[in-house]
Amino acid sequence: MKICKLSIQNFRGVAQANLLFPEHVVLIGDNNTGKSTVLEALDLVLGPDRARRLPPVDEHDFFRGVYAVSEPEVGGDEPDQEEEEAEVEEEVPPIIRIDAVVCDLTEEQRARFFANVEWWDEALQAVLDQPDPDAVDASSPCIRVSFVGAYDPDEDDFIGETFFTKTEEDGAKQYFSKRDKQICGFLYLRTMRTGSRALSLEHGSLLDIILRLQEARPKMWEECLGALATLQLTEDGDGGLGAVLESVNNALSKYVPKEWGAQPQLRVSNLTREHLRRVVTAFMATGDGDHLAPYYRQGTGTINMLVLALLSQIAQDKQNVIFAMEEPEIAIPPYAQKQIVNEVRKLSSQTIFTSHSPYVIEEFAIEETVPLSRDQEGVLSQRTISLPGSIKPKFYRQNFRTVFCEGLLSRRVLLAEGATEAIAFPAVARRLAQLKPDEFQPLENLGVCTIDAGSETKIVAMAELYRGLGKQVICVCDAQDEETQSTLDTALDLVLMHDESGFEQMLLANTTDAAMERFIDSIQWPDALKVKFPDPKAELHNATLSYLRKYKGEGVSADFLVQCEFDEIPEWIRNSCLAIQEHCSPNNGAEDQGDGHEVGVEELI
Repeated sequence: MKICKLSIQNFRGVAQANLLFPEHVVLIGDNNTGKSTVLEALDLVLGPDRARRLPPVDEHDFFRGVYAVSEPEVGGDEPDQEEEEAEVEEEVPPIIRIDAVVCDLTEEQRARFFANVEWWDEALQAVLDQPDPDAVDASSPCIRVSFVGAYDPDEDDFIGETFFTKTEEDGAKQYFSKRDKQICGFLYLRTMRTGSRALSLEHGSLLDIILRLQEARPKMWEECLGALATLQLTEDGDGGLGAVLESVNNALSKYVPKEWGAQPQLRVSNLTREHLRRVVTAFMATGDGDHLAPYYRQGTGTINMLVLALLSQIAQDKQNVIFAMEEPEIAIPPYAQKQIVNEVRKLSSQTIFTSHSPYVIEEFAIEETVPLSRDQEGVLSQRTISLPGSIKPKFYRQNFRTVFCEGLLSRRVLLAEGATEAIAFPAVARRLAQLKPDEFQPLENLGVCTIDAGSETKIVAMAELYRGLGKQVICVCDAQDEETQSTLDTALDLVLMHDESGFEQMLLANTTDAAMERFIDSIQWPDALKVKFPDPKAELHNATLSYLRKYKGEGVSADFLVQCEFDEIPEWIRNSCLAIQEHCSPNNGAEDQGDGHEVGVEELI
């Protein structure tokens, strides 16, 4: 079983969305793009415990907070016919609508939903009344489910209902019950998994789900309540509270018939099942020793691993689960992030993650990675990632995967033709921000991720890849011929090009002897260069250049730049950092236009 299609209308920050899901998927995008909204929408239409929330929606769940028709203005000119027609259209009250298609139904699900079973055609990506006789294997049984939420002005409250979409179209709406949702097996874990509910027994908690699956709850509640009913807080004759209660009983007997009241006692409480759900808490050791503490006093990482253990138990008991999980990387080291992703995938029929971690994202295939973007009108859309032909699958898996994922998570990408520039530019930007914070900003503050393209020949292909995903793409490179310059100008949003044949030559040609001497003093001169340069300061420029070239790509140029004072940093680099800042400015028209633009050394100086 899996969710193959989701449509959202007028829910939170999303005015409209139509999304398709593979078997396993990770949703990525900028903050406030709508990733969490997608999971909340799924929970609204498929989550069995969301129905316990009354009302199921509120005013903040409506797009831009508009949940009722506006009151007509009193007075003013008489409206013309067109205005009257427009007003009639505006009288339709806003609604929240979530439509989901769930396919690959199990035999149990097909038997329960038989009257509402339709067929999902993967090739057409559409729902059919009957499977295509020419492509039966490409179709799978499915159901369509809808949630509609609205504001009821008569009751001054919000309402919501979930039903089979097919029955709505047939004119006889059949509700999609809580039991129906439980059979679908959707489970949503929000980002805040460390609160009091994670391992509590409140409705919808993981422990509650496990107890429900194992049918252990009735006996547990009865035994617990029975034991508490016989538990007394005090004993007779203790000389304390017991004596006080006895005096109260004696006074009471003077005013009421004897048969009315028994001897008063103090008990733990008049506990009910709901009381117990709120107070029962898992305890565990906090370290060496016998002391136990509530689970929520443990570290966040420990709690998240506990959550994983509970998920595995649920999947084992239920055998058919759709897990939706926000940001599994929170407070978890990289190896554990990968473990969570892979374990949950094995345990479930479908997983839907959101993440900002490259370690999580790289565990998903390209076709399972879905970038989301949302325009100013609230339309949420998904993109398809296609690697350029110059990036072979083996290279992607071995060398490019992690940095590619980092680029996916950023708003802007700075492509460097080699590792030297890729390491140096973020480092020197931070150094400039340290020296002159009023003028310069680190690249990280600008939402810029720096990526080593591998060579100047791959810059164009990678630029097309990232621009196709809605990213702004900048590059830094050495001097190029006119034809290559023209190609770069077309393919990128901003081109930063110096007039030297190499980054090291540009660096040393535009710095000071003092900076080079200070750098030489800060390093241990390598034996491999002692034969040619026994005294590096005697041939300062050539010796430093040889060192930078020998260890090219290992960050030595960045090491040189971060020990420079402001005037010792080449002017081209300073002006390039300013050009990047200007390009990233919200007031820059180029941000919306996406026009390629070359910035040469003459323009920068």
